[in-house]
Amino acid sequence: MASWSEFAAAEPRLAAAIQALVHHYGPGLGYLATVRADGGPRVHPVSPVITLDALYCFVVDSPKRRDLDRDGRYALHSFPQETTDDEAYLSGRAQPVLDLERVTRLAQEMRAEPRVDWRLYEFTVDVAMLVHHGESPTGTGYPGHAVRQVWRDPAVRRGGRG
Repeated sequence: MASWSEFAAAEPRLAAAIQALVHHYGPGLGYLATVRADGGPRVHPVSPVITLDALYCFVVDSPKRRDLDRDGRYALHSFPQETTDDEAYLSGRAQPVLDLERVTRLAQEMRAEPRVDWRLYEFTVDVAMLVHHGESPTGTGYPGHAVRQVWRDPAVRRGGRG
């Protein structure tokens, strides 16, 4: 399970493109999928925070937070843009952040409401995917063609870790 910084070090251009999509409107916007107790999916809009070090999300007391506490698996999809059909997708595991100094700093930076019962999670990255529709910035692809870039954490093997 790679941290955001480990993923970004391995694939800086892909990480930058995903971060740009997630933060297209300023604050991060996306859809968070979690695993319900019965094994089914649960999807909710969230405001993820991508810093140089990590991928975070403040999660209020809710079914999705209970999902993360019980089974940390997640998938995050970028919020659709008005001008493009490009998409970003991340999956991995969510872990509560217990470092009070980091929680306080991020809460202040992101203006998290102090009177709300939220918890900060850090998301690891097992899979990162970018789908770009049309010509890519590197000149590959063509209008109407989707170019997919996928990164998988080499430490996570099928049937093994993760």
